[in-house]
Amino acid sequence: MTTLDSIEINPPTAANAAVVWLHGLGADAHDFEPIVPELQLPASLPVRFVFPNAPVRPVTINGGMRMRAWYDVLDIDLPRRVDEAGVRDSGAAVTALLDRERERGIDPGRIVLAGFSQGGAVALHSGLRYSHKLAGMLALSCYLLMPESLETEVNPTNRDTPVFMSHGSFDEVIPVRYGQAGAEKLTDMGYPLKWQEYPMPHAVHPQQIRDIGTWLREVLGKQG
Repeated sequence: MTTLDSIEINPPTAANAAVVWLHGLGADAHDFEPIVPELQLPASLPVRFVFPNAPVRPVTINGGMRMRAWYDVLDIDLPRRVDEAGVRDSGAAVTALLDRERERGIDPGRIVLAGFSQGGAVALHSGLRYSHKLAGMLALSCYLLMPESLETEVNPTNRDTPVFMSHGSFDEVIPVRYGQAGAEKLTDMGYPLKWQEYPMPHAVHPQQIRDIGTWLREVLGKQG
């Protein structure tokens, strides 16, 4: 299993909650670092943000070029051909990060697992299978990996964990229909899911950032 190096942003006082946020294909741990102050979380909610780096690997769809990737992308038809071994390796590495936060004194019920694009897909994959109840899962501009095995692999511990999925209606990289299909699958399985579309391409939107801040305050604002 890969040990992931990470960038951390710690609050001024001791953290009592954590957000583990996974970047997208070809990006790195710095990608979402600037978003932290834009979320406008109150000082009364001391959250540690953990931004891990994905391993560097060749990516088939990019001509075998080596870049940071949570798994290989084999085909433009993203959900159909999946690098299952890569997904599971990254899922195990993300699980180790979640366990490390627990070891540092953060209750799993105060941990949010988040990600964008590939990172969002791995965040969903890992969070749905995690053996401790999380505060929430945040999946941006992504899709549901290996939906055919989901029902037999999900951990019931996170069956009522809030999920916030959002997507750009003009996304040319991961069409919005892929995100919608994943959201419908999780809703059909009974997950408390919030879905939101924004008028944007494969990116983030100012209103989306505000909505994420509101959602984080909702799922992490409660103590215990």
